[in-house]
Amino acid sequence: MSSVNPTVFHMLERLVGKRVLAVINRDFGYEGLLAVVSHEPPGVWLSESEAVILRSTVVSPIPQIVNREPKGDIFLHLDAIQRLESVSEGKPSARR
Repeated sequence: MSSVNPTVFHMLERLVGKRVLAVINRDFGYEGLLAVVSHEPPGVWLSESEAVILRSTVVSPIPQIVNREPKGDIFLHLDAIQRLESVSEGKPSARR
């Protein structure tokens, strides 16, 4: 059995089928179900996605989602994504 060093694609493929937040810049991102990880071009397909606006304050420095807009299916190139977070399904207040 040969050992293969994990790549970013291996790590992303573990998240397929889960809800993720892809942060594009400090104020904007997309949230949706990670449907497919593409190698060429390198990126991810999100289904049931929403564009989200993020805001942070001095009192609460961790960015929070303040607005959502439905977008449907969307492809995001890995060069455009600053951070990719798994979103827990257990927090109903975090969804809306």
